[in-house]
Amino acid sequence: MSNENNISKGLLIGFLAGGAVGALLALLYAPKSGKEFRSDIREKADEYMDEAEKYMSEAQGKAKALINEGKKRGEKIIVDAKVKADGLLKDAEKIFTEAKDKAGSYVADGKDTLESEAAKLKNAIKAGVDVYKETKKT
Repeated sequence: MSNENNISKGLLIGFLAGGAVGALLALLYAPKSGKEFRSDIREKADEYMDEAEKYMSEAQGKAKALINEGKKRGEKIIVDAKVKADGLLKDAEKIFTEAKDKAGSYVADGKDTLESEAAKLKNAIKAGVDVYKETKKT
C-alpha cells in the first residue's frame, strides 16, 4: 500500500507540475497585458488547486474505505479465531472427561478384582492353616 501511495503522490506531483508548466508556457506566449497575464495565472492556479483538492479528497476517501475494510476483516478473523478456540476447548474438555470416566471405571474394576483375589487368597491361607492344624492333631 505504501508503494501505491508513493506512485499516487508521484503521479499527482507530475500532473500538477506538468499542468503548471504548460499553463505558464501558454500564458507566456499569449499576447496579453501584465494585468491580464496575472489574472490568467491566478485562474489557472485556482483550477489546478481545485483539481489537486479533488484528487486528494478522492484519495482520502479510498484510504478510509480501505482502512474500514481492513478493520472489518481483522474483526472477523478475531471472531472466527475465538469461535474455533472455544470449540477446541470444549472438545478438549470432553476428551478429558471421557478419559477420566474410563480411568475411574478401570480403577473400580481393578479394585473389585483385587478384593476378589484377596478374598480367595485369604480363604486359601485359612484352608491351608486348617489343614496344617488338622494334620498336626493327628
